[in-house]
Amino acid sequence: MSETPAFPLAPAPFAGDSREVDAGACFDWLHQGWAMFLANPGIWIGASILLLVILMAISIVPLFGQIAAHLLIPVFGAGMVQICKRLADGGQPEISDLFAGFRHNAGQLVMVGLFFALAVFSIAFLAFLLVSGGILGGTVTGRVAGFGIAFGGVMLAGLLVLMLSIPVIMATWYAPFLVFLHDMAPVDAMKASFAAGYKNWLAMVIFGIFLVVALFFAMLPLGLGMVLLLPVFSGAVYASYRDIFVGV
Repeated sequence: MSETPAFPLAPAPFAGDSREVDAGACFDWLHQGWAMFLANPGIWIGASILLLVILMAISIVPLFGQIAAHLLIPVFGAGMVQICKRLADGGQPEISDLFAGFRHNAGQLVMVGLFFALAVFSIAFLAFLLVSGGILGGTVTGRVAGFGIAFGGVMLAGLLVLMLSIPVIMATWYAPFLVFLHDMAPVDAMKASFAAGYKNWLAMVIFGIFLVVALFFAMLPLGLGMVLLLPVFSGAVYASYRDIFVGV
């Protein structure tokens, strides 16, 4: 005989269910990201400058700094999510919201960062092996044939990096949202994030192309454009999360 349920009934835990949206939705996400920036540009610019300074300071330390930066990206990402959520709920965000990820589910967010860091460094290591192997083979073989072998190694490495990076990005794209806002376990969050990206691959490709182009121009004036790109990008990703995931 089952136990008598206690009232009020606790809501069912968020399962990370997602839906397929139209490919053109990515332009609406970008529009919402820009609108979210205009809602409070001072907080956004302050938080973005602080985040960039912190990440640059951490990354100065050889090797360990790079690893630490990758581990902390989801934690700071959760802080940007908190700013977005406050604005979307009609609240007043603060620059201190950037550190919200350190106050809630920090360990789980770091686990997402650990997966991301391991994946990135593993892909980079495999690419290095292919490139160095191709160059070594080309040196041994000779001029013409050697150039072909070396070039083939570089092309193969680039293709491998692209193919392996896509599932890593898909798995970690929404994971900080799901861990921070819904208390999902890191593995479950990454599975749900991958599923959402798979269902909406065309919208994500268009969105990704736009962001890569925007990133290129943002980096031209000494990277100063990142102060604008980070807020708009964060707001757009938050808009896509609200659009894709069911029941948020």
